[in-house]
Amino acid sequence: MTTPEDKLRLGGMALRNGLLVHGPTHWAAAVRAREGELKVASGRKPDLGGRASEGVPALRGVLKLAEAVTVLPLVKRALPEAKLPMQDVRTLGAMGAAAAGGHAIRSSGARTLGREAAVALLSLAPALLALRGGDLAAYHGVEHKAIAGYEEDADAADVDKEHERCGSHLVAPMLAAATVGNVAARRAGLRGPAAEAAVGLGSAAVAVEVFAWSERHPATALARLLRRPGFEIQRAIGTREPTGDQLEVGRAALAEILRVERAV
Repeated sequence: MTTPEDKLRLGGMALRNGLLVHGPTHWAAAVRAREGELKVASGRKPDLGGRASEGVPALRGVLKLAEAVTVLPLVKRALPEAKLPMQDVRTLGAMGAAAAGGHAIRSSGARTLGREAAVALLSLAPALLALRGGDLAAYHGVEHKAIAGYEEDADAADVDKEHERCGSHLVAPMLAAATVGNVAARRAGLRGPAAEAAVGLGSAAVAVEVFAWSERHPATALARLLRRPGFEIQRAIGTREPTGDQLEVGRAALAEILRVERAV
């Protein structure tokens, strides 16, 4: 589902207690504070060159992902009550355990496709753990329903909790690219943090290009095949039907992003 021509192209990120929405030039977030109060904030997005690089494959995806990450400290400064997806002791512990486990697998022998695939799958564990506890999966559903409702001129409660443009569609191509890239780098004699960082950036770039191709060719059998893992992640783990109170938070974030974008 491409964005209708008369609509802003919006993206988002589920928070543990709310929703962050990205517009073309601004961000907006709404959260449910501990005492139950609904709080909203917004601001201008940093421009790292994502818009200028629209016609440059690979580079555009990496820059846009970087811009999304640099928004997070701005959100926390403007809205201290916001709880980020990985802002949890148990999830941080899982990240450390996954890193240690990946190192152990790599140290056990030569870097083969099988070992690197195991490391790539293990790296998913912290994100899956974060989604299994608390309200993160429900707010992921809020993200999809709020944006889809806006695009379809429908109430958020009446649309699906799975979305065509969810970041879950990046997972399979990113893991596949990282697996092949890490094996190729080691066989080429490239080792160390710099090589692993290069493979990570390259994998992200590949995943974004696959995502963009699938969006441009949604009716093809290949695009449906490429998106199937992402839809299964959303259906089984990544999203949960939100409550009415949680949908209210999503509507507040949506209203704020539309307000600040239209004021530009």
